[in-house]
Amino acid sequence: MIVVATSDFEVYHGVVNELRDRGTEFTTVEPDAELPDHTTVVVTDDDHADEFAGVTTIVADPDTPRRTVDQALTAVRGDGGRTIIGVDPGRKPGIAVLAGEMIVAAFQVPLSEAVDVIQREANEAANPLVRIGDGSRIQSAKLVNDLEDVQVELVDETGTSPYLGTGTRGMGDVLAAVNIARLEGEVVDSRDIEPTAGELQVIKDRSREQSEENRAIDEVLARRVAAGELTIDEALSEHQRTDSDPDTDSEET
Repeated sequence: MIVVATSDFEVYHGVVNELRDRGTEFTTVEPDAELPDHTTVVVTDDDHADEFAGVTTIVADPDTPRRTVDQALTAVRGDGGRTIIGVDPGRKPGIAVLAGEMIVAAFQVPLSEAVDVIQREANEAANPLVRIGDGSRIQSAKLVNDLEDVQVELVDETGTSPYLGTGTRGMGDVLAAVNIARLEGEVVDSRDIEPTAGELQVIKDRSREQSEENRAIDEVLARRVAAGELTIDEALSEHQRTDSDPDTDSEET
């Protein structure tokens, strides 16, 4: 059982509300009171951090109650509560954070923001593991290559996309990320992918769709987009700039 023992109102308010939102069993006591039987984790504040010998103690930061509760839930589950972050790569990756079998957070953000979200969730966990699906080769390579100081596994994502019933539109990438988090993969430090002609053409076609002038970017810029160096909007701006410079040759497509 999780016990909240604190005299800090901000810690108490933040942690208790977060626990209630999660539907987690817990109780509260005064810091100097005897702990209930079956106490496994105590959440407290800096002033009482050394008062609970023999039981796992988590010192809460009043500004990050979710992180505190994630740590408490991980401690309750023991070795089975390791934080695993599953990622379904793509233009807007689905990201799921699991503590053991429990989903504690989920996100879907543009590719340009995904590394920051994954890195933040990993930095707030003890011994985290990131599992990234091997589909969307270029996007998954960018995620693998840009993540730092965290173990990454590349997972065969075949069959991880669920059937979506009525009213579940937009949930598929996040649910796939949950399934990816639950599959073992191959540990990787980097992933080098040379974009195919078809993948480059898709990028060019997307740039034409987004261009006000109905013009596609050239292959050099498409490769930079594929590598994650530029967004399509940035590549279009660069393409327009070089087109307007009479001293710069540009490739028409």
